[in-house]
Amino acid sequence: MLSTERFQDRVEDYIRYRPSYPADVLNSVIERCGLEPSSVIADLGSGTGLLAQLFLEFGCDVYGVEPNRAMREAAERMLARFPRFHSVEGTAEATNLPHSSCDVVTCGQSFHWFDPGQSREECRRVLRPAGWVVLVWNVRRAGATPFLDGYEKLLRRHAPEHEEIERNRYDTARFDRFYGPGKWDVLTFEHSQFFDYQGTLGRLRSSSYSPKPGSPGYHEMEQDLQRLFAATAVHNKIAFLYDTKVYFGRPAPQRD
Repeated sequence: MLSTERFQDRVEDYIRYRPSYPADVLNSVIERCGLEPSSVIADLGSGTGLLAQLFLEFGCDVYGVEPNRAMREAAERMLARFPRFHSVEGTAEATNLPHSSCDVVTCGQSFHWFDPGQSREECRRVLRPAGWVVLVWNVRRAGATPFLDGYEKLLRRHAPEHEEIERNRYDTARFDRFYGPGKWDVLTFEHSQFFDYQGTLGRLRSSSYSPKPGSPGYHEMEQDLQRLFAATAVHNKIAFLYDTKVYFGRPAPQRD
């Protein structure tokens, strides 16, 4: 399946159950990149607008570049109250944005789907001189609690793509190719979500690699999740704990 189509039928679960981002992300971009309310953001792979909302609330113009129509339309609904949000059909490799039009490029949970070489050149094209690229992920703390330990084991049993996708997310060779070797920095912040069982199931179904309802293996996965929740919930709630990783740098000149 094309990466641009992976979330086509997961949009509602994504809207309801995916984590937002802590305010520390915005504050770190202000401090590191000199972000101001007058700054222009290109948010690549913007999805339903979870990351874009941080910068819109700060006052920035945000161009949400998203190839998936269902995700793009969801962002348009969710962010309709922000007149500075601009929805753009495009990809990280071909944004359809003007040359030298942006101060900062952001990517929330999306960079691992990009071609690092092509997206690097597109970022260099749309950024103004000395512009920054900021890559953000909410990273589950696998094994941090009995629930999170069991959840990782459940994914290994029922979602074989999970481990490969996770490896690609934090592949330092990809960061070096994009930013240049050693030319990037990372900060880490704490974040969390709390769910009842229905929310836990929705969070699982929002992942691109999990079996879909009605597909082979889905029923068995849901049964395993029910057992895990029953064994680890406290007062009928479980916690998804995250390390929010924020990568900073300026994309390197072409070397390919």
